[in-house]
Amino acid sequence: MTRGDIILDVLVVDDDFMVAKIHAEYVRSLPGFRVVGAANTGAEALEEVARLHPNVILLDVHLPDMSGLDVLSQLRRDAMAVDAIIVTAERGAEYVRAALRGGATQYLVKPFDLDELKERLEHYRHTVSKLPEGRIDQRSIDAVFPAPVSPTSTTPAPKGLSAESVNLVRNALRDQGEMSASDAAQETGMARVSARRYLEHLVSRGEASVRLQYGAGRPTRLYKLRNAST
Repeated sequence: MTRGDIILDVLVVDDDFMVAKIHAEYVRSLPGFRVVGAANTGAEALEEVARLHPNVILLDVHLPDMSGLDVLSQLRRDAMAVDAIIVTAERGAEYVRAALRGGATQYLVKPFDLDELKERLEHYRHTVSKLPEGRIDQRSIDAVFPAPVSPTSTTPAPKGLSAESVNLVRNALRDQGEMSASDAAQETGMARVSARRYLEHLVSRGEASVRLQYGAGRPTRLYKLRNAST
């Protein structure tokens, strides 16, 4: 099995039983992911992580016995090798900062479209699968910790586009060199229409260029990062 074919184990943690069930059922429908369990309290979450050793947890902040961020802190103190995607209705900046300090890979605010959850999970899987073993170069590191954009490319993503997905598409372009919207959709797990929106956004920021490839039927728009080597 190649790293691109890995199956990632997911633990769903939410105080609302029905929400946890909905999220678990949706994650089960995504290729490359396997739900190994669910927890409704912080104590259960800690026990299940120790028992099941998931790769990633979908972690709510407001749990009945303790904060999900306290769960995350305890997991770090225990040196548990698990990543966390925060899934919560909490919008307070102090919670976001605490999640960042705790090493959360994503922070997704409820309510959200399930496609947004898919994008976060696919971004996580893409990052894990692209990271090789042993000593790695800066390009591979930048796939996990994206380099800052230049001061000339500080335009925020338009409404409806997420910074995480911009990074996902940018990294796919960096890996593949040149691709169409269909290629980007296959590489990232997004819908083709969504992938094209992100590609066009990178073009509008001046980070990517686009050319037309002519053949039978309609021409294909091919995208490439401007700083990519030729």
